[in-house]
Amino acid sequence: MHAVVRTYSGKGAKELLDLLEKRKADVEKVMRSVKGFVSYRTADGGFSVSVTQDEAGTAESIRKARDWIKQNAANVGVNPPAVSEGSVILQLR
Repeated sequence: MHAVVRTYSGKGAKELLDLLEKRKADVEKVMRSVKGFVSYRTADGGFSVSVTQDEAGTAESIRKARDWIKQNAANVGVNPPAVSEGSVILQLR
């Protein structure tokens, strides 16, 4: 498993997270198209987390998130996110 955390801060971050919450069904449709997709989560404080089966999935998740923002939230003026990613070392089910 592989995970990516995108941290949004500064101008437009709150507006972006509010829009993601409001358009949750649209975001789900986009992220479900990522091969190996497991979960996507946003939270107050300006971050999102994607978990996929492998690194290729997180790379696709990053690209799809960037494209969605460009197409749907360009007007909020959010800065590009800080991105952290890596292998998941523990998974509990």
